[in-house]
Amino acid sequence: MNEIISILAIAALPMIFAITLHEAAHGYVARYFGDPTAARAGRITLNPIAHIDLLGTILLPLLLLWISGGKFAFGYAKPVPVNFGRLRHPKQDMLWVAAAGPFSNLLMALLWAFLFFHLPNPPVFPYGEALMSMCSYGVIINLTLMLLNLLPVPPLDGGRIVTSLLPMKWAIPYAQLERYGMLIIIALLFIPADLLGLRGSSLLSAILLPLLDGCFKVLQFLF
Repeated sequence: MNEIISILAIAALPMIFAITLHEAAHGYVARYFGDPTAARAGRITLNPIAHIDLLGTILLPLLLLWISGGKFAFGYAKPVPVNFGRLRHPKQDMLWVAAAGPFSNLLMALLWAFLFFHLPNPPVFPYGEALMSMCSYGVIINLTLMLLNLLPVPPLDGGRIVTSLLPMKWAIPYAQLERYGMLIIIALLFIPADLLGLRGSSLLSAILLPLLDGCFKVLQFLF
């Protein structure tokens, strides 16, 4: 139990900033392209309190970290309000607004990785080991959120990116899948991967874990 509590304590800070900065990035880019909705709602801020959702930002990620022994987690914040109709070029600009969140997670993953690979190993200062663990979780959490959000399922960011890229005659029916989007994600989370002969505890982990492994290898190469 003490080990689980330590994992949760170390991972909490990277998780909160990964989720809240993701949402703030959506609002900032939406304002840049002409929609001030998020700015007027006070959601373009680095203050995590403005973005935290008790269930999605705190309880769900910590529960998943606990269940997986610190190997897997994702969550969500209160969605930033975006009025796509107020963007200067709604269909085209939707791509940049949607991509801003995953891109912010990529930047944070790179920063955590840079810090991890440049810390003394073994640590030579107090709490150095805890800081290295925090960096490691920062990389895992941000890459997981980036890859999860890039899945081409509306209303995830990947779904909005695909909608932006599709011709209008296909974009409209594709966007209408949004009403089923969370059901699709829940199904991927709970359907066992071995039903399709895949490795992983669920279809979602079977999709994400190989992608995560590839990302880790790229980071090791870079740093």
